[in-house]
Amino acid sequence: MGIDSRKVRMDFPVLGKSISGKPIVYFDNACQSLRPKQVVDKIDQYYLEFPACGGRSGHSLGRRVDEEVKKSRKTLAKFFNARENEIIFTKNTTESINLIAYGMRWKAGDSVLISDKEHNSNLIPWQQLKEKGVRLLRFRFGDIDDFESKLDRSVRLVSFVHTSNLDGTIQPAEKMAKIAHDNKSPVLLDAAQSAPHKQLDMRKLGVDFMACSGHKMLGPSGTGLLYAKAGSMDDMRPFMTGGETVTDSTYDSATFEKIPNRYEAGLQHYAGIIGFGAAVEYLGKVGMKNVSEHEMKLNSLITEEIGSEVGLLGPMDAKERSGIFSFNVRGMNYHEVAVLLDKTANVMIRSGMHCVHSWFHANNLDGSARASLYFYNTEEECGIFVDSIRRIAKLR
Repeated sequence: MGIDSRKVRMDFPVLGKSISGKPIVYFDNACQSLRPKQVVDKIDQYYLEFPACGGRSGHSLGRRVDEEVKKSRKTLAKFFNARENEIIFTKNTTESINLIAYGMRWKAGDSVLISDKEHNSNLIPWQQLKEKGVRLLRFRFGDIDDFESKLDRSVRLVSFVHTSNLDGTIQPAEKMAKIAHDNKSPVLLDAAQSAPHKQLDMRKLGVDFMACSGHKMLGPSGTGLLYAKAGSMDDMRPFMTGGETVTDSTYDSATFEKIPNRYEAGLQHYAGIIGFGAAVEYLGKVGMKNVSEHEMKLNSLITEEIGSEVGLLGPMDAKERSGIFSFNVRGMNYHEVAVLLDKTANVMIRSGMHCVHSWFHANNLDGSARASLYFYNTEEECGIFVDSIRRIAKLR
């Protein structure tokens, strides 16, 4: 059926605004997506109608909070084909990964296996484990043979990015999870850039953990989740402890709650959690297949027009790069390109190392410009982007 861009864009108020008489072209979706009115309204509803504590208060407002949070957890569980008690609310992908990094009971000689193209959030937490005697191993992104060769009995965890935020390339998560499990190594999937753009089925993927962020998939900032397969975190230490994580406590000890409550310490971001649920409800109505196909069409259009005119990062085939177009204009600094796009055409992109510093350093590069698409972007906007890049390139 496809996406009716004109109709969809009516749900995103910021897309109807202009700056200096020109429309906004938002191509920074890999960093953070825009939010539809339906999500903003749901957030407002919490603050206007039932701005109370959940999980603590027995009064009517408190019960309403509990009902709405439970509804969001159920919605997210259904969206990812998981059980409700397998969904743990966090602030973002980064916190979700850290829950595992600091929760596992490591011992000297253990190893963690990651790819060589990881976001800092799936690199730095593992580096910090060196003081415990844990080794960090790397395989070449997308190279299954190299991945398999690096697996040995010391690998306590395999943690890898599904879709690269650098260039949009995708790894075969289902196949890699099976290989890892044959080695008796659990798998953590960084789905920050795949969950917003394709349908993820936790049962089909077969991973033990999955981390993603609400703010990249129409949800509020400060929201995310960790999917943890039932039983996978029973023996882990909570990353944070305190209110609502225990059933009882004395001056000397505490009895911890069942999962997910055990890992959701303190007063929660109720408005955000409720908004996150509304966000995936919206995505479900749009259809994740439609989302993927629309982004691929737009990325193909851009690539066909200027892919050979710029220094493109990643494969030339747009089908292999999701909705991401990372590039450099020859003879120009990537920050300068981003600033010029913003100033001259209101085209908003990202520039820098995109939190993948290690890969850039290893490849003797100092950064790139990055345009990233979503389902509310249009062919007309792609035309503005292409024309603007060509104009900027003439300034060299």
